[in-house]
Amino acid sequence: MELQKNATKRLANGVEIPRIGLGVYKMTEPEIAIQAITTALDIGYRHIDTASLYANEKEVGEVVRNSTVPREDIFITTKVWNTDQGYDQTLKAFEKSLELLGLDYVDLYLTHWPVKETFVETYRAIERLYEEKLIRATGVSNHHQHHLETIAAKANIQPMVNQIECHPRLTQFDLREYCAEQGIAVTSWSPLARGGLLDEPALKRISGKYGKSPAQIIIRWHLQHDLIVIPKSITPARIEENLDVFDFELSFEDIKNIDLLNLNERIGANPDNFNFES
Repeated sequence: MELQKNATKRLANGVEIPRIGLGVYKMTEPEIAIQAITTALDIGYRHIDTASLYANEKEVGEVVRNSTVPREDIFITTKVWNTDQGYDQTLKAFEKSLELLGLDYVDLYLTHWPVKETFVETYRAIERLYEEKLIRATGVSNHHQHHLETIAAKANIQPMVNQIECHPRLTQFDLREYCAEQGIAVTSWSPLARGGLLDEPALKRISGKYGKSPAQIIIRWHLQHDLIVIPKSITPARIEENLDVFDFELSFEDIKNIDLLNLNERIGANPDNFNFES
């Protein structure tokens, strides 16, 4: 699978989303967030993934507005939090996010988690934002197949992206296959299993073969499975390392060996029993 550093994936509506982005979860210190996002844009990242929950939309917007990289070349994803869900509430939450970002539009807006009582209405609001051209693509996060099927029964525009926990310990093959059949792109959050896989012997062996770090091997595994990947780091050297994955290609055998690490083991919550009150 030949990919260039600026590789993108075409969404169902033709919008191109960069295949690697910087995740900014837990970057709550403004100066640290600004430094990390600035570093990322300077070395070639063109996708920043934030959320209202992360409390750093203001810093994301500040860096984007002050960057020498044109706004239209930067892909911004943000999300509506659980306590802000519902049709009218989502529209208000988006307005607040847009104000914090200080931007005219958002590239991708997601339902953060499928709150049972409100996720369908939340997505209906996201459709409206898309129709009003305030967002360039629609999406959801942490949605199982049954959530997507429930949305599909009522939606005029199907979600273009589903952002899910995905890594070699939780490959989510069935859900990914369903999304592929429906034309829904998949973004992997916690793609490195929060660093829990970096000492895995099989990955160390493969990393030695290619002269790459275990983290780079895992990120390349995501890319070769046609996944969008959003590793997070505040360390400049690691931010750069995570992007340096376009000068090698994993063999079919190595891909399969990494697939075999799957244990259906989650680091985050299962969307079916998440504590939606918090």
